[in-house]
Amino acid sequence: MSAGLFDDAQDDPRDGPLSEAAADAPLAERMRPRTPAEFVGQRHLLGPGKVLRELISREPRQSLILWGPPGVGKTTLARLIAAQSELRFVPYSAVLSGIKEIREVMARAEADRRRTKRRTLVFVDEIHRFNKAQQDAFLPWVERGDILLVGATTENPSFEIIGALLSRCRSFLLAPLGPEDVVQLLRRALEEQRGYAGRIQAEDSVLERIAHATDGDARRALTALETAATLAEGEDGCGKIDEALVGEALQRKVLRHDKSGEEHFNLISALHKSIRNSDADATLYWLARAMAAGEDGAYLARRLVRMASEDIGAADPQALVVAVAAAGAFERLGYPEGKLALVQAAVHLARAPKSNALYTGLAQAEADVENSAADPVPLHLRNASTALMREAGYGEGYRYAHDDPAARDEMECLPPGLAGRNYLDPDPDSDSETPANGPESGRRRRS
Repeated sequence: MSAGLFDDAQDDPRDGPLSEAAADAPLAERMRPRTPAEFVGQRHLLGPGKVLRELISREPRQSLILWGPPGVGKTTLARLIAAQSELRFVPYSAVLSGIKEIREVMARAEADRRRTKRRTLVFVDEIHRFNKAQQDAFLPWVERGDILLVGATTENPSFEIIGALLSRCRSFLLAPLGPEDVVQLLRRALEEQRGYAGRIQAEDSVLERIAHATDGDARRALTALETAATLAEGEDGCGKIDEALVGEALQRKVLRHDKSGEEHFNLISALHKSIRNSDADATLYWLARAMAAGEDGAYLARRLVRMASEDIGAADPQALVVAVAAAGAFERLGYPEGKLALVQAAVHLARAPKSNALYTGLAQAEADVENSAADPVPLHLRNASTALMREAGYGEGYRYAHDDPAARDEMECLPPGLAGRNYLDPDPDSDSETPANGPESGRRRRS
């Protein structure tokens, strides 16, 4: 980055962090909030007495990570903080910059602070795209307070930001805007001078359709409005946006999704927990949403197979057969024909009786294998295949359960150190329950 980013543009009051956008700038840029009063949404952070509202009203001392989906105000908040605190504002893209540029900007910020006593707010968009070495490069200046770093990310900072940097920042989770917030922004764009100044008309129902179709993303909503307004404008620059024009502007809804990040795991978690809770309607919704977002069908099939054993298991052994068959059908058909096979399996799993006994029982058995002594196989369970083995007592005392049904209760098949263990059908009245993390876990007294 050039020194001009500090010396010229950022020192010119006409081109500060909240400068007026050009008349031909996109609508979303022209309508960017210029004061805290214009900011819409994030009441949990910006309501009266809330932490971000207090930070905006005075210069924050600690760097910030703003985490949230696109179009919810991360960049605008950074600009508002810089404007309210009279900090130099340096926007910085993680996509376009490397370590060399980072160090140049940091060194310049340090020098400017010493010369003018004025700090620099360095706003890093998509900070999660920086690798570890690039993030490390910020540490000395953040540590000394030479800069106020504000990073924006759509990914979970716990996974994407190095611990050393994250520990020096305050993290805030921003939520998607509610439909009423988006309608407010769209109505403002139609009425205000920097928007359409009343030249374009639209009913609230039309604006609500845009709001619901854009999933709380103000940028997407304003872009859709701008497209519809362009289609509606007549020769006199005036017009009305109706349902048909909105449909043309929106085209097909694009769902926010990432195949390996936060939203991927959120959707899969919602699907799994809906099946576990026997809610077939929620199961169908979350599966449809995952498929509409482009989730890998083979991955969905594998998860369904897992759920069949983890959450249903012996309560309905046929569930595993259905899930495996659906996985095979999808492998053969793929999208879109294979979608119904996944739906059939998912709904079957949701409606099936539930038991996690296999899952918890295996966990307890594995804990016993890990934490208890590996006792020899009891002699009565060993196969006496030679005379020497018979002389050594192999097989002695074994009782054939088909001929001697009482053996099922009277003959112990576990090693002596685990005698009486009951992994799959614990007695709820037993007073000997212990956590499944040691050799005493799962022990039950035989009746």
